[in-house]
Amino acid sequence: MTETMTTRSSGIKGAVHTDLKHDSAIKHVTGRADYTDDIPEPVGTLHAYLGVSDVAHGHIRAMDLSTVERAPGVVAVLTAEDIPGHNDVSPTGRNDEPVFPTDKIEFHGQPLFAVIAETRDLARRAAQLAQLDVETLPHALDPVEAREADYPYVTDPLTLKRGDAASVLDQAQNRIAGRMVIGGQDHMYLEGHIAFALPGEDEDVSVFCSTQHPSEAQHMVAHVLGVASNAVTINVRRMGGGFGGKESQMNLFCAVAALGAKKLNRPVKIRPDRDQDMTATGKRHDFVVDYDVGFDDQGRIEAVAGDFAARCGYSSDLSGPVTDRALFHADNAYFYPHVRLSSHPMKTNTVSNTAFRGFGGPQGVIAAERMIEEIAYALGKDTLEVRRANFYGEGRDVTPYHQTVEDCVIGRIIDELEESADYQARRAELLAANGANRIIKRGLALTPVKFGISFTATWYNQAGALIHIYNDGSIALNHGGTEMGQGLNTKVAQVVADAFQVDIDRIKITKTTTEKVPNTSATAASSGSDLNGMAALDAAEQIKARLVAFAAEHWQAKAEDIRFLPNRVAIGAEEIAFSDFIRQAYMARVHLSAAGFYKTPKIHWDRASGQGRPFYYYAYGAACSEVEVDTLTGEYRVLRTDILHDVGRSLNPVLDKGQVEGAFVQGMGWLTTEELWWDSQGRLRTHAPSTYKIPLASDRPRIFNVNLADWSENREMTIKRSKAVGEPPFMLGISVFEALSMAVASVVDYAECPRLDAPATPERVLMAIERLKAKAKGGNDG
Repeated sequence: MTETMTTRSSGIKGAVHTDLKHDSAIKHVTGRADYTDDIPEPVGTLHAYLGVSDVAHGHIRAMDLSTVERAPGVVAVLTAEDIPGHNDVSPTGRNDEPVFPTDKIEFHGQPLFAVIAETRDLARRAAQLAQLDVETLPHALDPVEAREADYPYVTDPLTLKRGDAASVLDQAQNRIAGRMVIGGQDHMYLEGHIAFALPGEDEDVSVFCSTQHPSEAQHMVAHVLGVASNAVTINVRRMGGGFGGKESQMNLFCAVAALGAKKLNRPVKIRPDRDQDMTATGKRHDFVVDYDVGFDDQGRIEAVAGDFAARCGYSSDLSGPVTDRALFHADNAYFYPHVRLSSHPMKTNTVSNTAFRGFGGPQGVIAAERMIEEIAYALGKDTLEVRRANFYGEGRDVTPYHQTVEDCVIGRIIDELEESADYQARRAELLAANGANRIIKRGLALTPVKFGISFTATWYNQAGALIHIYNDGSIALNHGGTEMGQGLNTKVAQVVADAFQVDIDRIKITKTTTEKVPNTSATAASSGSDLNGMAALDAAEQIKARLVAFAAEHWQAKAEDIRFLPNRVAIGAEEIAFSDFIRQAYMARVHLSAAGFYKTPKIHWDRASGQGRPFYYYAYGAACSEVEVDTLTGEYRVLRTDILHDVGRSLNPVLDKGQVEGAFVQGMGWLTTEELWWDSQGRLRTHAPSTYKIPLASDRPRIFNVNLADWSENREMTIKRSKAVGEPPFMLGISVFEALSMAVASVVDYAECPRLDAPATPERVLMAIERLKAKAKGGNDG
């Protein structure tokens, strides 16, 4: 895609590659931003609430809802019998995720029916009154239990391989095998799930909701109602956070609201409490990783074998692509000469896990870092030295999925961060301090990330946009991406402002709606700006081409003499204000609207062979974190973090830095404080902010230095040569986990890898310390 006759200039407000605040920033902090729950409710609006199971696994023998139906304010109770279409909201079409089950309960808290009442409180109270007769069945809650109980996979597994890992492992100079348990994570978006459906005439229904994937919600609602997709409109102005939790999990809530609205011909809203939101919707996948690594005496990896077993939940949801992507990133930034990696997407009697920022990638990356850690402690080396020895480079550039790494800049990033963070001097000082202090121990780690950008489902790598220029020169922009606080709308508007060389104030971004841009992909996989920015640019270029043709004919000028300057258009020596130029084009009947489209080039993937080019390019980054641990209690704090991250030529540096900071803190939370815990009955006990600890402001590093690699420019033809920034920096939080590991290892003079499991809560840190001490004294592993 080329840019026609655009003069680069800083003379417009909101040009690309410049800092610009989020378009809704002031609204966010003043409370004036409108979300789905802020939409005024029409007279007659009803409210829905879900009735859920209280067992983890069982056969439904009978379900008596008569008491629910007679409860005050109840208008209707919806069950599977009320579904006119298909009783399924599976995003992959596997028909394994019913709106309401008919015979079998698969997890504790599974929605069984929906109450619709005059108020939300009345619906919530009535939902507790159901009389259920259930035959309880044995259940399995984690992937190890599930494998022992011979549970099936929820979706097809994947194996990536290159070379002969088994033979090389047998012959390796050094070999270590181990297991790592990696915990899940709740999305904890500020705005919970919500859907508000308004019935229309004939089969029509409009749904306002908080979803990252409006087109999927549209198709799922149509599927459940048994109507064509063109009868369903999904609208999203903004979300109060998503992080992947609103990619597929909103389908249920949209379907229930639409089902009630069409059955009763009244508006219906559903908004679960935070407790029900957390128990009824999926999380980041827990993994149990068994790894086997062979390496030489210099720490260079010779072969790797890994088995990645995931707690997927009762249905497939997005577990297939999530577990695939864990394997795609199990190399992180390291070359494995011989490798075999296999996924095991296990069915469990828990809520069906789903997309989460990184989409399986973080679980793969941390497994890679564990192996680096094992090698370093076994050889008595600095982990950074071992990392450097294994980086991708010339002649060592083919991934386990056979894609060649062509754009590797991790070496330069590590070199620059090592110097700016003063890594070597601080490490020397830290080692001395640990030797002198018996109680307080410190750890330091510098970890890299290489993260592939594109949907691995190739067909999702497409986007559409719609631009209207009105005859007063104002511009309306619509695209298929959704705004969840990340600044996508601001960036795409900057692209359009830059294309027309007008101030960004002239551009209005309208809500995402399936009425304007059809068949959109989820705003996920860090692809929002890449895809929608290019689609918007395509639409702008179409209109500009028409405007240039008009000007050339009207003013008898050459096309190359027509230039878009800041808020004006130059035709030879004459300059006309942009709004006046547009008015004249309108009077000349120039078409001032265009639908843009973009599809990512070069990518392809053959899952059956485990080979292809699933990623258009890679984003890179590194973080250096220092922690301090009290070895008597296991409590710790993060003293300092330095980050250098590669975003190519940033569309908006200040927004990108915000994304890096937020991703790091969220990644740190996943690995330190955020613990999901199910009891023996399958009940999620960490089901509210009172029992589930996300990082607080006080948990952030005391010193926090974040910089973008301003020298970087994407080699691929992405939007303005930028790189994605949503997911890659999430993995930078691993530096905190690795620093904690070093602090723990110091209690035995770094003689052994501590093998911390995640999350490294203070309790786990203390247990690891005590285990190492006991082992060093000749006791048991405890």
